[in-house]
Amino acid sequence: MHYDYLIVGTGLFGACFAYEMQRERKTCLLIDKREHIAGNIYTEESMGIQVHKYGAHIFHTSDKEIWDYVGQFAEFNNYINSPLAVYKDELYNLPFNMNTFSRMWGIRTPAEAKAIIAEQIRDLHIGEPKNLEEQALSLAGRDVYEKLIKGYTEKQWGRDCTQLPAFIIKRVPLRFRYDNNYFNDPYQGIPKGGYTAIVEKMLAGSDVRTGITYRDFLKENEESAQPCTWDKVLYTGMIDEYFDYCLGALEYRSLRFETQELPDVDNFQGNAVVNYTEREVPYTRIIEHKHFEFGTQPGTVITREYPAEWRRGDEPYYPVNDEKNTKLYAGYLELAGKEKNVLFGGRLGQYRYYDMDKVIRAALDMVRSELAAE
Repeated sequence: MHYDYLIVGTGLFGACFAYEMQRERKTCLLIDKREHIAGNIYTEESMGIQVHKYGAHIFHTSDKEIWDYVGQFAEFNNYINSPLAVYKDELYNLPFNMNTFSRMWGIRTPAEAKAIIAEQIRDLHIGEPKNLEEQALSLAGRDVYEKLIKGYTEKQWGRDCTQLPAFIIKRVPLRFRYDNNYFNDPYQGIPKGGYTAIVEKMLAGSDVRTGITYRDFLKENEESAQPCTWDKVLYTGMIDEYFDYCLGALEYRSLRFETQELPDVDNFQGNAVVNYTEREVPYTRIIEHKHFEFGTQPGTVITREYPAEWRRGDEPYYPVNDEKNTKLYAGYLELAGKEKNVLFGGRLGQYRYYDMDKVIRAALDMVRSELAAE
């Protein structure tokens, strides 16, 4: 069979691209190395609860067009992300807001909070920040940094804040009002029934094959008595892997997930997301999945997230967009520009962290560019 597009990866970028192209009467074949579709937004039911298998995904956007677009595939609830942070035996609201500062210092007004932070910053006498620690201290003061930034950041990156470049933290969002809504976006929620159902609808008009890598598929297809053909490839995997790491491997941070079913516990932590900011606690957060959809099931499911060093063959999650990797990616981008009839998209293909709304926007932009070039 002949296809207009071979799409490598069934995550949100590839699925959105396929859906739009199918509407334009283009044919698409999608392959994925995992045994399921939907990439990192994959959800599956456990004990009647939609479990986010690869970490919590809360859809949020300021783009009304994207909100309306995704709304055609699912009904979204009114979930508002309001995580908590645990430091030793202390419990704080996130993002850093007046509830946080009131709990930390026993104060009530924005003026009091601003005065404490300004005094702490002034007493540190930091000039030009030389590393992430100095940058964070110069923006938020010692208490917020020590209790809520330092340990969490060191776990995420796997090294001391003094060994991380200052530019990683460009700002610290200090919110001087009593507002626990983590995102400022006006549109926010969780799809009822999970994210996998969204991708299933997007892929309904395309052919899909899971459990096979791009290289294995090419080899198998080449050896087939009736091979498939296609006009173009959309590659949403790792761009350096596509080029067989010829310039070197781009760096990522990885994650390990430890999920537990607790049939005899109806409410484990009282909130969907609780961060653990001490470095001595090995995980960064615990997710209680039922709270994303206001579940009333008799049991519950929780997931602990452990940051991990990434090694080739591990699942890549967060690109390390420092100076060295940015330069290396530029080299791969130059190689990509020379590839005939190959597009690179998504988090791994473009080596950048994408929120879900930005993934959809980028996929739609690529579709429009492709159609305009015909």
